[in-house]
Amino acid sequence: MRIEIINTGTELLLGSTANTHGTWMGQELVKLGLRVQRQVTVPDGVAINAALRESLTRSDAIIVTGGLGPTSDDITREALAEVLNVEMIEDEAALRSLHEFFEKRGKEMVPANLKQAQNLVGADILPNSNGTAPGIYAPPRLGGEPGCAVFLLPGPPRELYPMFHAEVTPRLRALAGVENIDEVQELKFVGVGESDFQDRLDAKLNAVPGLEVGYCARLGEMDLRLIGSDEAIAAGRKLAEEEFAEFLVSDDGLSLEAAVVRNLTSAGKTVATAESCTGGLITNRLTDVSGSSAVLGYGFVTYSNEAKMKLLGVPEKVLTDYGAVSEEVAAEMAHGARLASGADIAVSVTGIAGPTGGTEEKPVGRVCFGIATADSVQTHTENHPRNRIDFKMQVSQRALDLIRRAI
Repeated sequence: MRIEIINTGTELLLGSTANTHGTWMGQELVKLGLRVQRQVTVPDGVAINAALRESLTRSDAIIVTGGLGPTSDDITREALAEVLNVEMIEDEAALRSLHEFFEKRGKEMVPANLKQAQNLVGADILPNSNGTAPGIYAPPRLGGEPGCAVFLLPGPPRELYPMFHAEVTPRLRALAGVENIDEVQELKFVGVGESDFQDRLDAKLNAVPGLEVGYCARLGEMDLRLIGSDEAIAAGRKLAEEEFAEFLVSDDGLSLEAAVVRNLTSAGKTVATAESCTGGLITNRLTDVSGSSAVLGYGFVTYSNEAKMKLLGVPEKVLTDYGAVSEEVAAEMAHGARLASGADIAVSVTGIAGPTGGTEEKPVGRVCFGIATADSVQTHTENHPRNRIDFKMQVSQRALDLIRRAI
């Protein structure tokens, strides 16, 4: 089934509001065995009419978000009526719901809200229990030949998501008639890139009958998407694990930090962090995960040499002899963090984020890592010559992966 999404709103193109609808609906539609074939974003105004006309020629269903409010720039329903050449009338049920909405809140409904009770002749009103803007469903018979179904949904997620589940999902199921839904599994890998998969695995994966393969690369990690029957996915996963098992972080959508927290919890272990160049980013990512308080008690941000000595016990002589960015200092930081916190594992990072501060011997992007357990302290050095923000993210990524491996 050919499904397109049209997101309306000038604020989306100005960047003042993040457009998250396509991501969310794409995930929900896959659960129904359906895919989004195209997504466009247009400003408020006549651009909506043009987008609708274009999408109607190649789609079986169109989902439009936004433009159903009471203000003058909310013209999505009017645009659809014009494109389909269908009259609009006041819907009694929608009008009654509007009055009830304001009465329950002890507010007076202004005349501008009356436009939200307008509906296309032959279309269905989609109730909105979370706001004043009802949705509209124009069935394929209104779209001419070949028929195309159109869903108009409110923009705010708190209104759109419940309406999508209650009103859009059952209608799409009936229209699509999908019986056998392909499974989807995403395997998250850290420390290996797209080129590695292309070189060692891509041809093998594409030789699996009935398996669709996709990749999504991010900073320091890569997702391998497998779509197909249970048997095809199992075959694809086996191939991936044969080549890259040590880099596999999760198979259920968990982020690296969430996987680390889960693994620490399962192992009954705790962790501490000692950060210099990342400024607390490693700790922040861990504490973004619910349940992290059970495995993380201490996070040291020791940006200065004084802090490294005072909080982590790094000897002044080590700092003087080797410099703050050295494996010797990273080892002392990790060891000191583990002793001070009593954690089972401690990770440390010290580096040069740039763009200033580098030397020929220690260039911008140099970073030293330490990982301490009860048995040993291990260190190594890497170079990540990136902009400051990406450098910090990449270093935090590698530090979290060191914790994962230590577990």
